[in-house]
Amino acid sequence: MKVEQISIFIENKSGRLAEVTDVLGKAGVNIRALSLADTSDFGILRLIVDKTDQAQKALKEKGFTVNKTEVVAVEVPDRPSGLCGILQILDSAGVNVEYMYAFVERCGQNAVIIFRFDDTEGAIRVLTEKGVTVLAGERVYSM
Repeated sequence: MKVEQISIFIENKSGRLAEVTDVLGKAGVNIRALSLADTSDFGILRLIVDKTDQAQKALKEKGFTVNKTEVVAVEVPDRPSGLCGILQILDSAGVNVEYMYAFVERCGQNAVIIFRFDDTEGAIRVLTEKGVTVLAGERVYSM
């Protein structure tokens, strides 16, 4: 029930994002979700892609620093307080959210939130016990 995410460290300068997407496109890798956090000097681009190993290899061959981490994809009701309900479940269990980002499925009533937790296994256990849908990586990669 975990999803593989790649994180790419990039210089904060014109053209670097285009270069990353060009490398991925030429490698036949499709981006499913992304998040970008930056400072004045560098950024961290976090991606969910359909071919994680292929993406990591192609980017490393072009000199990018790439890490692979495990995150969790959770279906969240696409309505007011939908996210709040999930966060309250996690808070009650003492699970800390390190970061998160979202995307919306093309066909469906729910949003999908990508979470990074301090206790991934505990978060998955608590969420599934409370009836929250935690998505398998294969489903996320093919959305």
